[in-house]
Amino acid sequence: MQATPAVAVGPAAETAVAHPGRRRGGIFGFIRESWAELKKVDWPNRNQVVQGTIVVIIACAVVGAYLWGLDQVLQPFVREVLLGG
Repeated sequence: MQATPAVAVGPAAETAVAHPGRRRGGIFGFIRESWAELKKVDWPNRNQVVQGTIVVIIACAVVGAYLWGLDQVLQPFVREVLLGG
């Protein structure tokens, strides 16, 4: 079974064929394509951003409290055994 070669489609393919060896679009093409992709993004609304921020702050507080507690529990061990006194 023989593989079918991939065929490029769209403006990038046209540039690649018209100018072999030349970069496709350069920095301005990159910015233009990036802007077009950003327009397609389904951005979160204000409520979703606030909820996500609250979740992150709570998660950081929980992990921080856990690590602080673990540090308090292991501190005597580290001081006596590993540091020798």
